Amino acid sequence: MNGFSPVASADIVTVMQTALAPAFLLVGIGAMLNLFAGRLARIIDRSRNLQELFQSTTGLDRRLLVAELGDLQLRIKIVNSAIFLSVISAITACTLIGMLFIMGLTAIDLSLAIAGAFFFAICLLSCALIQFLREVRIGIRDFMIREEYLETSDRAE
Repeated sequence: MNGFSPVASADIVTVMQTALAPAFLLVGIGAMLNLFAGRLARIIDRSRNLQELFQSTTGLDRRLLVAELGDLQLRIKIVNSAIFLSVISAITACTLIGMLFIMGLTAIDLSLAIAGAFFFAICLLSCALIQFLREVRIGIRDFMIREEYLETSDRAE
């Protein structure tokens, strides 16, 4: 005999199966964090490039550069908050998995805490996605092609 009771083994298997849903949530959050970190890196690179151009610009070009730098600073803050919210959501999901194991292997009923943790994790994730949407909208707004680069007379209307 291996020393493990069949009931305890069955309980562990059940807990492991139950913990899969929050584990998939963690995988999704990890993918989103990767996306957010990539966006942040691109924003920082763009801001560094514009800062290097600052001294060589004047007039309208300088005003446009300063306005874009201001928006880049805002985008950095927004992406940073999306990353923060995602990380807190991931920590909550990890806590949720821990509570599932505690409840599954002991007689402690953590049903309400587990439901609350799952709801909290999803709310945080939703807020992170809203922040991401805000950042993308600002980025698209800033990516306006200047009129002198558009050949308006050749376009079919």
